[in-house]
Amino acid sequence: MTVYGFHASHEQFTPGALLDALRAAERAGFGAGMCSDHLAPWNTRQGHSGHAWTWLGAALQATDLPMGVVTSPGTRYHPVVLAQAMGTLGEMFPGRHWAALGSGEALNERVTGDPWPPKEERNSRLEFSVEVMRALFAGETVHAEDGPWPVREARLWTRPDPVPEMYTAAVTPATAGRSARWADGLITINQPGHAQRETLSAYREAGGRGPAVLQVHLSWDPDPERALAVAHDQWRETILGSDVAWEIAQPEHFEQAARFVTPEQVAEYVHTSHDPGEHAAWLVRAAEGFDRVMLHQVGPDQVRFVETFGERVLPEVTG
Repeated sequence: MTVYGFHASHEQFTPGALLDALRAAERAGFGAGMCSDHLAPWNTRQGHSGHAWTWLGAALQATDLPMGVVTSPGTRYHPVVLAQAMGTLGEMFPGRHWAALGSGEALNERVTGDPWPPKEERNSRLEFSVEVMRALFAGETVHAEDGPWPVREARLWTRPDPVPEMYTAAVTPATAGRSARWADGLITINQPGHAQRETLSAYREAGGRGPAVLQVHLSWDPDPERALAVAHDQWRETILGSDVAWEIAQPEHFEQAARFVTPEQVAEYVHTSHDPGEHAAWLVRAAEGFDRVMLHQVGPDQVRFVETFGERVLPEVTG
């Protein structure tokens, strides 16, 4: 049976508000949680970006939910540091923590001052980071002077059992297929025409193993006009496309790039409705082939959302 979970958007809400929403989601019947890992929001209207790893420790302690995060090893987090963070959470909360690894976005990674490389080089850096992290989790002492991130006699002294799973964060079929050889699972996002199934198929056809996770963006509000307006206000910058989004460095620049995006265009990427029944029917269609579906409500009232969906949507989608 597909598990439906709650996505905590650090770009939009304070860490404390997200922790309250996560607790409410568990009470409402959501079966899992995950969060984003941003240094900056997509736009200045969102206005937040708490530290994901600090928050994850609190989230795992405050609930019994398995918790994941979408993150990027390398520029902002040296792979040794990231492995230590994952290992610490994994030791304290065995089997409940996973991370989806991607090649990163300029919005979050350029702050260290390193040059922002092209996508192919970022992919190679990601694969190097995964190799380092797997060796550390296996108890090896890692020394790699010639890698993109030099590693000198690194060792994890506190190792988790089991080792937290490392998924690939892939939007396109090409990325999903390339990363299938190293990933323990896949996470992707809903796309127009349910194109997420093409990404999932590419992952499986390349031998990709493990769970398939779908993050879905939706906007629910009892007022249908407000539901669409909120989706447009909060999430229009994110639909620009991967080739653009990877390269833009500041929230203000995202706002300029998205100034001509219409509400109708956003509605192709964010399922917008005032009717919980419509959301339930859409979720069932979107979830085909996926083991977990993580719901991201882009609107402001997170607790009301999880309570309403717990009462009126989860019973429908879980049968």
